[in-house]
Amino acid sequence: MLQKILGLFSSDMAIDLGTANTLVYVSGKGVVLNEPSVVAVTEIKGKKHVLAVGEEAKKMVGRTPENIKAIRPLRDGVIADFDIAEDMIKYFIRKVHRGSFASAPQIVICVPFGATAVERRAIKESAESAGARSVFLVEEPMAAAIGANLPVTEPTGSMVVDIGGGTTEIAVLSLGGISYAQSVKIGGDRMDNDIIDHIRRTDNLFIGERTAEEIKKEIGTAIVNSRTKPKEMKIKGRSISQGLPLEITINEHHIYDALEKTVVEISNSVRAALEKTPPELASDIVEKGIIITGGGSMLNNLDKRIRKDTGLPVSVAEEPLQCVVYGTGRCLEEMKTLKNVLISSV
Repeated sequence: MLQKILGLFSSDMAIDLGTANTLVYVSGKGVVLNEPSVVAVTEIKGKKHVLAVGEEAKKMVGRTPENIKAIRPLRDGVIADFDIAEDMIKYFIRKVHRGSFASAPQIVICVPFGATAVERRAIKESAESAGARSVFLVEEPMAAAIGANLPVTEPTGSMVVDIGGGTTEIAVLSLGGISYAQSVKIGGDRMDNDIIDHIRRTDNLFIGERTAEEIKKEIGTAIVNSRTKPKEMKIKGRSISQGLPLEITINEHHIYDALEKTVVEISNSVRAALEKTPPELASDIVEKGIIITGGGSMLNNLDKRIRKDTGLPVSVAEEPLQCVVYGTGRCLEEMKTLKNVLISSV
């Protein structure tokens, strides 16, 4: 009875618990929070204490003293540090509820298709411990497809490629279910690491994660045009040979080389999924094409590259960064009609 009463006063919410960012959608309000999935902690007498979460914690990445660590409790789309993830989820719920735990919200959380039962249970228990009265899960490619307004409940095939921070989720959907899906541990984080490694090898320069992310957004590309002048960017780091701060200029051809291996892996994964798609659904995809979502889909020319490699129409969703949370939010708002896509027990 108490839970029913609390439910009348709660703000039910949907959470896209991403490796790079966590987004929260509140029923009737839309997306109210979008912050990095980063927690700054310090260790005192063997016990971890949270100092900052989200945007404030991300500012500390690469800038913390030895006794403070800025960590990501999620790796490859799943919880790597249960206790810290629980603290992070609790912080975000409190922030949405403005510090009040008088209400117990109903929560829908998206999980990677490849998450194990143990990993799904960890995510669910974290939300329950953070104050939820009930928790439902939805698989990430399904949420992305719903958020991209694909007709997932109709008897027609739809294909979505969601490129997040830690994973790329590829799925063919029809009649409210997933006909085929694959979760590969490649995403925006891998691209950042590719850039860091490439610049270290070719330019003898150490750069941090934040700089690599800025490079990816500014001049990263999946296709280069040799007939036009390449975009350039000045970057700062630490010289490996001299150990001193150094500024150099790089161009998009440089970063194309850095990202090529990861781009090929994504493209090959899409091709592999198409090869395993039932013929009837494949014919629908040939007609309607492929939708790509997630932060990684915003890499310049990635849609053109996948189109070139598959021979199919490929387009980026209207709001690729928020497709998953919008889809998870629709599962919350339209639970009766979309109940078949939810995972109520793990």
